[in-house]
Amino acid sequence: MDAAVLHARLSGWFDDAARDLPWRLPSRTPWGVLVSEFMLQQTPVSRVLPVWEDWMARWPAPADLAAAPAGDALRHWGRLGYPRRALRLHAAANAVVERHGGRVPGSYQDLLALPGVGTYTAAAVAAFAFGRRETVVDTNIRRVHARLVGGSALPAPTLTAAEMKRAANLLPDDDAASVRWNAAVMELGALVCTARTPSCERCPVMNGCAWVAAGKPAPTYVPKGQSWAGTDRQVRGAIMHVLRHATAPVPRPLIHERPVDLTYGTPAALEELYGLNVPSEQLERALGGLLADGLAEETPLGLRLPA
Repeated sequence: MDAAVLHARLSGWFDDAARDLPWRLPSRTPWGVLVSEFMLQQTPVSRVLPVWEDWMARWPAPADLAAAPAGDALRHWGRLGYPRRALRLHAAANAVVERHGGRVPGSYQDLLALPGVGTYTAAAVAAFAFGRRETVVDTNIRRVHARLVGGSALPAPTLTAAEMKRAANLLPDDDAASVRWNAAVMELGALVCTARTPSCERCPVMNGCAWVAAGKPAPTYVPKGQSWAGTDRQVRGAIMHVLRHATAPVPRPLIHERPVDLTYGTPAALEELYGLNVPSEQLERALGGLLADGLAEETPLGLRLPA
């Protein structure tokens, strides 16, 4: 299918199908877009929305977050997972204040220099917050490109130079059109061209899809899902849940064993941790990782979020 036709069809589809997300509204700020991109990494929109809205109300500008303790960022990250993102976003806010006068920079290179910002996030913020023509390639876009142009059920297990070149070649020359194309392809991957059950009958470019034309061949590999139950990640998350809800430092023994008389102020979070029946050595390993990553700190009174 001709590139101009692809662009026109997806743009028209996006007019009707695009979700009404706050970081897409005309009132959005570059800071709001940056926060959304941090939060949306490996996390669905439905979980991000309430946390993003809380952050925007609490810290509407980078300087607001930079003035808050890092522990507050972790506390209000909630259960989005991968809490190191909260620390990196806090560090990015400080860098924006120190290097750019509190205004999120608009160039790809300046964005890339911020803590926690990689090539995807820098391109996405430059495009969606500042209208720059950048090659934005996330998981959804990779999958749509792989099927639509490459004829494969799934993209390669890791991003390749060939994929980046293909994405760049598909990008419209006009700045505004390129931003819309990036957003539309991303939305198509999220809503229609999904990983497990694509709704091809709803796709506006199905008749130009190389994968459909090839008879929808099966993937050449089976994606490995990330396990959760029983892992150190689950235990780390449960410990962080306790620390986020604590009103005082948590004595280390309380992480390991339920006392006979539980008078502590976060019984629900502790009961959740106890309910996992985690071996003591795994608790120590998970806790040691949190301390090493700066996600928790130990004081003479006990464990807490970083100050």
